[in-house]
Amino acid sequence: MKRRGAPRTIETTLRLRFPEDEVRFTWLPLLLDAYEAINAGVMVALNRERRRANRSLACTTSCDTCCRMNTDIPLYPLELAGLYWYCIEKMTGDDRQILKAQLKAHSGKPPCPFLLRKNCSVYPLRPMACRQFIVFGRTCEEGEDPFFTRRQDVMTPLADFVNKALCSLMPHHGITSAEDQARALRQGIMNKLVKNLQEYDWKALAAKMDEFDARR
Repeated sequence: MKRRGAPRTIETTLRLRFPEDEVRFTWLPLLLDAYEAINAGVMVALNRERRRANRSLACTTSCDTCCRMNTDIPLYPLELAGLYWYCIEKMTGDDRQILKAQLKAHSGKPPCPFLLRKNCSVYPLRPMACRQFIVFGRTCEEGEDPFFTRRQDVMTPLADFVNKALCSLMPHHGITSAEDQARALRQGIMNKLVKNLQEYDWKALAAKMDEFDARR
């Protein structure tokens, strides 16, 4: 399992594939395409920062500060569906049981309910916001959200890649033509659908996981 704050490598640009599930769930390929676009944008942005200012990443495999401290984690509808699917059908073992307990106990505040033993338990399906939250320079202080304390050290996502990702999600919402997608981007239609991961009632997901376990 990779950690949320792990330094990015070229392998993260590869598209995740779940062939059988992508046939069962028509929305899943759209989500995975979106994540591929975001991962590619992260790599381009990182390379630009390194060339421009020779800045080093503050994010390391041992850091979970953003998972424990960030109060606002944007989540698109298909990302929510992806988390439901991944947790219900893919998680196994002790992590599954611990996660269910955390989801049931989540109070709408940090830490992220998917943080287990300093690891992101849903790393392959982590939201776009998490993929793009990358900090340069010094390691975050305890309790710090660098987006507010030192915005200049937080990577700015590249709009072209973000827009490509959002367009990948749009067919699920009936927005299919290039013209309609361009209009939706200008009007911020997709952003109006965003929920805050921290404030979502995750007890419903825990209940679905229990139902799935009871049927097995």
